[in-house]
Amino acid sequence: MTSFLYPFLVALGVAFAITPVVKRIAIHVGAFTKPSSRSVHTVPTPHLGGVAIYLAFSVATVLFGRLPQKELYTILAGGAAAVILGTIDDFRPLSPRIKLLGQVLIAAFAVICGVRIDFLTNPLGGLLLLGRLGGIFTVIWIVSFMNVVNLIDGIDGLAAGVSSIAAVTLLFVAFRQGQALAVLLTATLAGSALGFLKYNFNPAKIFMGDAGAHFLGFTLAAISIEGTLKSAAAVAIIVPVLALGLPILDTFFAIMRRLWNGQPVGVADRGHLHHRLLDMGLSQRQTCYVMYGISVLLGLAAVSLTVVQVKQAVLILGCVGTGMFVAARRAGVLETRGQQKTLKQ
Repeated sequence: MTSFLYPFLVALGVAFAITPVVKRIAIHVGAFTKPSSRSVHTVPTPHLGGVAIYLAFSVATVLFGRLPQKELYTILAGGAAAVILGTIDDFRPLSPRIKLLGQVLIAAFAVICGVRIDFLTNPLGGLLLLGRLGGIFTVIWIVSFMNVVNLIDGIDGLAAGVSSIAAVTLLFVAFRQGQALAVLLTATLAGSALGFLKYNFNPAKIFMGDAGAHFLGFTLAAISIEGTLKSAAAVAIIVPVLALGLPILDTFFAIMRRLWNGQPVGVADRGHLHHRLLDMGLSQRQTCYVMYGISVLLGLAAVSLTVVQVKQAVLILGCVGTGMFVAARRAGVLETRGQQKTLKQ
């Protein structure tokens, strides 16, 4: 228990203490997020909260990181690069191509330093060695996580809360499997995000910005690679996907919706799950609670996969998939352009 309790508490305390300082700095340098047609906030709000999350994570990790230093410092360096990329985008929005290039370079750096997926587990038995394809798969994995966390950062406290739940999920799995590095990193990440959440929950006093979303996505991806995906368990790759299942599924539904409507995949809209819940009359806090609840259920499903047989795991995944599809349909996430217009009239 103490192997993750102390890092968690230190990260929590540092984030809680340093976020107001970062907020004052953001105000001083004019780092504000202004309301737009897609945003749900109505007044300019300081960002740079991602810097506070990263600093808290770094302090706790370095203090308790008596572990293989190469992987640990690779994640810290990659996380710093993710924060820098996000901060630049927060001050002066980058084009989608430039942002994607930056994400790919950060992911490639992690691969070069040894954070990579070398094999996938075959549920029917054995391992699928990826060889040279492992580097490409790892880059796609990390970039995908960075973007799904960024896309869910649409209302106060949502990305920080969902990321905390995902980190705790991976923490339980890593603790059960005796993966010391993953235990340390998930504990510090959860503590950092929760300490920041105190100031980010509705009504938010500070936003994490793209800096925070990129950092959380990168770190969750890297932790899953150094933790769950190092395991030979039959469901190894599914566990982190379920842990971050809510933003992953929301992103998948958004892609399908835009393709169905004949829109470019990269064009933003107000069809995400949190937007639909707000349109149904829920407040920002109520929307967060609903999405936190869904994330907890997905986290429990992810943990349960590590203690059941393959047939039971398939049944759990079937139930999760069916439930998420039905919920998405009822919330209107999959509606086409014409159906959305009808709902608004």
